[in-house]
Amino acid sequence: MKKNTLYAALLILFVGAAGFVITKSRGDERKRKAAVYQLLDRKGLLSETNEWATTQKNASKLLAALKTNSGDTKSMIGLANLFILEARATGNYQYYDKAAMKYVNDVLAKDPNHFEALTLKSLLYLSQHHFADGLAMAEGAEKINPYNAFLYGILVDGHVEMGNYDSAVSSAEKMMSIRPDLRSFARASYLREIHGDYPGAIEAMKLAIDAGLPGDEATEWSRVQLGHLYENTGDLKNAEMNYSVALGERPGFVHAMAGMARLALAAKDYNKAISFYQQADSLVNDFSFKEELVDVYQLAGQKDKAAAMAKIVIDEMNINAVASASDESIGHYADRELAYAYLKVSDYDKALQHALAEYNRRPKNIEVNETLAWVYYQKGDFAKALPYIRAALKTNSKNPVLLCRAGLVYEKAGDKAKAREYLTEAFKNHPNIPESLKQSSEDAFKKISG
Repeated sequence: MKKNTLYAALLILFVGAAGFVITKSRGDERKRKAAVYQLLDRKGLLSETNEWATTQKNASKLLAALKTNSGDTKSMIGLANLFILEARATGNYQYYDKAAMKYVNDVLAKDPNHFEALTLKSLLYLSQHHFADGLAMAEGAEKINPYNAFLYGILVDGHVEMGNYDSAVSSAEKMMSIRPDLRSFARASYLREIHGDYPGAIEAMKLAIDAGLPGDEATEWSRVQLGHLYENTGDLKNAEMNYSVALGERPGFVHAMAGMARLALAAKDYNKAISFYQQADSLVNDFSFKEELVDVYQLAGQKDKAAAMAKIVIDEMNINAVASASDESIGHYADRELAYAYLKVSDYDKALQHALAEYNRRPKNIEVNETLAWVYYQKGDFAKALPYIRAALKTNSKNPVLLCRAGLVYEKAGDKAKAREYLTEAFKNHPNIPESLKQSSEDAFKKISG
């Protein structure tokens, strides 16, 4: 009798709780649908461009059109595109992805097979690092329209992130056949890079730049990628030239500032590197600049600043992770980034927890395997690191950081021949390698060569 009474009480509690959850969910959904997103003010140099003035005018027109006709799907798509571009310009993906997702979902509520809305939603999923969801949605959109270059770009990115490299190449070929433009050349460049073809990657990225408009965000992003390719092949003079041109064409372009910071680090000019990273960090919301500052502060002997910045990075990433869990429209996975952040403060257990979480989502991705291998290496679990570093090398990538890490893992695992092979390849052409990794790699190379 008591058992029946208990079950009845639990059932009442369950139904009541379920009703509360459903009511709350419906209330949250109503809030999302009713929300109206505005442009946020830009910072510093980013607020002084003609592009910003144009963006503000376009946003005002689109919002006014929706106020006149709340069912105007063309304006909804226009706003979604505008917010996606603004996220790239400012780094505020959490706000603008949420804004864009709202309007995309509004369109899909009216027309579930709206092709452009589906492609934008898949793009937003990729932006939030929901790579499997983004890829699945893009594959669904492909069935509606198999002749759209923009969609094949999303498919390239999705396949790369999920580690489907052959499929990524196939999608890139389709994209190129439909529209050989900046976006297709840039993706071809990246695919060549991860397959170890640096000359081909440089050639393709030059074509991407030539296909773009000077000063446009996509053009200068491509120019910065070209600079980074030159860094990885030891041509620091050409790297600096490209970063300088990007800053001249697009003042305040933070990715070019980060490139200049890396070159300053290579010259051991820590104050200059700190200045560039601080400028970049003041203009956009991007954890990567704060993470780089942690390393520079360490190298400059500013241990307190390094520790404080590392704490800020971890705290803010975790705050965003909590926000992501409570709202699918801003659900940004950042486990790979958190793994590296925890390595910087020597919290190896937390680093492993996040590296494994990312690996469980994307076990075929080479960068994810590299991350997990590196965490195991830092923990001293060299045997566990081996299978993951092998997986990270499966595309024949010649990235010098990856090769250094591979050499260090094999050296600790007792395979001197493999260690020597990868370290020799890493040092070829004297690429720009982070100082602490370079020192560890040089020490290991001397040890196995002695």
